[in-house]
Amino acid sequence: MIDLYTWSTPNGRKISIALEEMGLPYTTHPINIGKDEQFAAPFLKISPNNKIPAIIDRDNDQSIFESGAILMYLGDKTGKLYPSEAKARIRIHEWLMWQMSAVGPFLGRAHYFLHFNAGKAPFADAWFETEANRLYGVLDRLLETQDFMCGDYSIVDIATFPWIARFEWQRIDLGKYPNVRRWYRALVARPAVIKGYKVPDAKAEIPQA
Repeated sequence: MIDLYTWSTPNGRKISIALEEMGLPYTTHPINIGKDEQFAAPFLKISPNNKIPAIIDRDNDQSIFESGAILMYLGDKTGKLYPSEAKARIRIHEWLMWQMSAVGPFLGRAHYFLHFNAGKAPFADAWFETEANRLYGVLDRLLETQDFMCGDYSIVDIATFPWIARFEWQRIDLGKYPNVRRWYRALVARPAVIKGYKVPDAKAEIPQA
């Protein structure tokens, strides 16, 4: 059994989607970041950086924080969506680090300026809108010749999808990125993605494209 500490953010949704795809039983513990519950002492013992998601694997009393580390751990635990062959892992690690170092941080800042504070900092609005489009271009080129980011469906697709699901917050027209839109629609149709996206907010709906 996995204890999942999460909230309805892109990083949180990565792990609930992965757990559903891998068929692992889990118990959800919502951490309401709007009420600063991520700073509570019990949660800090699991996630010292005050961030969701985090998990505890009760099978071996192992706690893990940081979404990328959790995805790799779950992939190793189940043998699913995370290849064991060395060259395939290198490719997975490249694109997972791209998501962690570029897609997450820069699209997250795009949300801050373009969605929550639009017009307050025109220079920042323009910069992050440009960077968001650049990142979508990178992803669109990657998907020109393959269905998923690393060939087969993997933890990399799971890590990236919840950020792309906020394309409207980023002022992105998916029609300009046909390969991303095809990939996105394929993921939206997966039952495990639909179910995992609704954790812990059962009313959440995936934006359609």
